[in-house]
Amino acid sequence: MEVKLDKQYPLDVDAARAWALLTDLKATANCMPGAEITEQLSETSFKGGVKVKVGPAVAQFGGTVDVIEAVAAERKMVLRGKGADKGGSSASMDLTAIITADPANPAHCVLNGQAAVIVNGKFAQFGGRMMVQVSDMLLAQFVENFRQTALTLPAADGSVAASSGQTSAAPAAAPVVAREINGLAIFWALVKSWFGGLLGKKA
Repeated sequence: MEVKLDKQYPLDVDAARAWALLTDLKATANCMPGAEITEQLSETSFKGGVKVKVGPAVAQFGGTVDVIEAVAAERKMVLRGKGADKGGSSASMDLTAIITADPANPAHCVLNGQAAVIVNGKFAQFGGRMMVQVSDMLLAQFVENFRQTALTLPAADGSVAASSGQTSAAPAAAPVVAREINGLAIFWALVKSWFGGLLGKKA
């Protein structure tokens, strides 16, 4: 099953710091709950994993991420990831991420992302609509963590953004990022969304 995503996320951080974070693949991966880079295989290839928790059950996915293209002049990054779990499920993703500066406000930018995700195995049975909903929630968590982390990086003038709570050149404390994807919370959110849709149709 294939799911395609095309998202734009406004960020209250300048394009230079957002790009600096995006090109640090390990730091970027840490912004996604449950994901981490565990080994650098080459200059453009990394090994990592994602942990998903549903109640007491924990599933671990392992795989690789390759940097296909990185164009600093365009602030464009193209990534390809693939992985599998012990249960036989597998997934792959082609992602293009572009940081666009906001001409009206240099302190802001937009994170643009286009992705094609292919899922096989037990997760494919959830269907495209539910996969999109789950992806939207995970991406929302990722973007918030990405924004907070980017704000802790020094700006061109050596300062950090006022909204990060820091005004000097000293590095700010990294935000706390969940180390697991809470599948139970995602499932509950989907159930509420599904019932909400039913009630809306009946009304």
